[in-house]
Amino acid sequence: MLVLVGVPIVVIGFALRFNALLVVTVAGIATGLAGGMHTVDIITAFGKAFADNRYMGLIWLTLPVIALLERNGLKEQARNLISRVHAATTGRVLMLYFVIRQVTAALGLTSLGGHAQMVRPLIAPMAEAAAESRHGSLPDEVRQQIRANASAVDNIAVFFGEDIFIAIQSILLIKGFLEQNGIVVEPLQVSVWAIPTAIAALVIHCVRLALLDHNLSRGLRSLGQGAAQ
Repeated sequence: MLVLVGVPIVVIGFALRFNALLVVTVAGIATGLAGGMHTVDIITAFGKAFADNRYMGLIWLTLPVIALLERNGLKEQARNLISRVHAATTGRVLMLYFVIRQVTAALGLTSLGGHAQMVRPLIAPMAEAAAESRHGSLPDEVRQQIRANASAVDNIAVFFGEDIFIAIQSILLIKGFLEQNGIVVEPLQVSVWAIPTAIAALVIHCVRLALLDHNLSRGLRSLGQGAAQ
């Protein structure tokens, strides 16, 4: 059980808001030492993990592009576009993105969305604009609620959609874990059985988004009546 010492280190370190990179590094070293690894082997493991996942750093190349687009009015254009669609509501905008995100994730295109690339510059402003076109100016807490729901849509859609794609890492992880416990399955079986779960996630979250529309209408109407009085 000593090899699990890294778990409480991560939990305590994050709870105390220490530097995340430092916390993870210390947790990795502690886990390696508890597992009987030599110091050189631990450093080698860190280096191999960095080399194997160096492509993850490519995400930082998109940030300057997104920043330039935002500076030149990307958010404003997104707001103007959605404000012209009279049938658009916050919930409907997020439902549409949920479907698109889940379908593309099911096809293995998990990089087409994301918080930095899509949610912050496009989806959240469009969802806010849909609410503004119906209810007028929004309080800050309502804006934060809409932004939180936009982020949740991206997370949930890709989480349940990517498992349908047979060549995704999560499918291979599930297959490996089951085989270690004596259960032999093919990746295609796991992928097929992920479909009902993805459909259930879609239905449940669309209901939640419909309730979000209802709650926004009721809450903002109450605020408007209170201000009028």
